[in-house]
Amino acid sequence: MGTVVPLSDASRRTLSFPVATALIIAVNVVVFVLELTGGNAFVERWAAIPKVIVGGHQWITIWTAMFLHGSWSHIIGNMIFLWAFGPEMEDTMGHVRYSVFYLLGGAVAMLAQIAGGPGSTVPCLGASGAIAAVMGAFIVTYPRDEIRSVLIIFIFVRITMIPAALLIGVWFLIQLFSAGSVATVQSGGVAYLAHVGGFIFGAVTARLWRRVIPGID
Repeated sequence: MGTVVPLSDASRRTLSFPVATALIIAVNVVVFVLELTGGNAFVERWAAIPKVIVGGHQWITIWTAMFLHGSWSHIIGNMIFLWAFGPEMEDTMGHVRYSVFYLLGGAVAMLAQIAGGPGSTVPCLGASGAIAAVMGAFIVTYPRDEIRSVLIIFIFVRITMIPAALLIGVWFLIQLFSAGSVATVQSGGVAYLAHVGGFIFGAVTARLWRRVIPGID
């Protein structure tokens, strides 16, 4: 089995420290600690439950759910992906625009997941939908950038450079083809529809959020 873990954009440096991305990661970590201490009651209170949302209740959870995670591997994996692609998009959009974009992307992703199973009582949670929006914006903005990544194939591990268009493109195709098989699943699992919804939002609206920066192509 093989996997690829993106680390950073090797083709460009940000003009300023990614304050918003770092703050988003910090909030996710703090909320995860609260989850560990609050247990299932905390998760059930702040995760998005499709049937409840469709019934017109707890709409705030569309946003709060994107800061919850189901396990250590869940949050670590998500935050690695966010740090790999977030700083460049924050630099391109600006701190405030990027923050609003992230929150809207996460909301759109969550609504896409809910639309795929409106009667589900399985809690939806995780930042991956919002991160998918960041990745969608990245592939439109910097498709030719080289992404420094860890390539793992069985026991073989090496650092390699992968074009953003290839890395993100393959990732999206996996989510797209997987979405149909999980649209009616009620037992939980990977929120592929949220990934697809968030990615499309990011790719379609990326240029609307971009600020003009001299020297940035």
